[in-house]
Amino acid sequence: MIKKILYFENPAYLSLKNNQLVVKIPAVEFNNTLPDSFKSENVRTIPIEDIGVVVLDNKQITITLGLLEALLENNSVVITCDSSRIPVGLMLPLCGNTIQNERFRDQLNASEPLKKQLWQQTIRSKITNQAAILKQCRGVEIRNMLKWADDVHSGDSENMEARAAVYYWANIFPNFKRSREGLPPNSLLNYGYSILRAIIARALVASGMLPTIGIHHHNRYNAYCLADDIMEPYRPFVDRLVLQMFDNGELELTKETKIKFLSIPVIDVQIDGHQSPLMIAITLTTSSLYKCFNGSNRKIIYPEI
Repeated sequence: MIKKILYFENPAYLSLKNNQLVVKIPAVEFNNTLPDSFKSENVRTIPIEDIGVVVLDNKQITITLGLLEALLENNSVVITCDSSRIPVGLMLPLCGNTIQNERFRDQLNASEPLKKQLWQQTIRSKITNQAAILKQCRGVEIRNMLKWADDVHSGDSENMEARAAVYYWANIFPNFKRSREGLPPNSLLNYGYSILRAIIARALVASGMLPTIGIHHHNRYNAYCLADDIMEPYRPFVDRLVLQMFDNGELELTKETKIKFLSIPVIDVQIDGHQSPLMIAITLTTSSLYKCFNGSNRKIIYPEI
């Protein structure tokens, strides 16, 4: 089942009733001049079991502890945004799998050679997907990209990821430099990646792993190193969505562009020989990752473009 992403941009009062997320608008709820019938008609409810991600993008949103507890028990993700309306906080459940302790140990005991092999697979998949985007959307030469993908060694010791990135970004957007604080469409990319990161972190927890302990990323201040690792081959799917906005002249984060990012979970991808929504594909990826950690498999299943 594809879980919903709920995005709240305006002031709202969010609570829990009968295992439903209840949405009330303060301007309506606390207006004594309005009839009760009108107030009740403006209340919205969503079943907790249908929710995958909740994005809170207004400082005047109130959310009850009971609702937060229910969302986390449902393995839902809660994202909070800063004054610039960029995702800044991510809340995940502490327990997302019934045999979590065993899976934690398998993850923590993974050998360095295994992690380097997994990173090699990850970067090969990322570069291959980037090459597909360049060919499909820009029609540029990609033989060098495919060669770099083939040349990725264990742990990407030759840093083919960086070499491919230079060529990729130079050809996907004109006069563009990729950075977190740079000119458009950086803000669109950052927002889309934040949504993707949350979905992947959720899937990792559901698969019984710690999103903090990465196979390559290891920043001591990053609580989602493994999510950042696993999202690499999925980034080009966000890039393609941003590319479509860019070519349509949509360069800034607006309500309309943010709504388009809510389609990320249902983007069709090709994975393991089948077509699947991206959110389902991510669960296949995280499940295959755990099988690598416990020794029953040696390959992560990633999507293809």
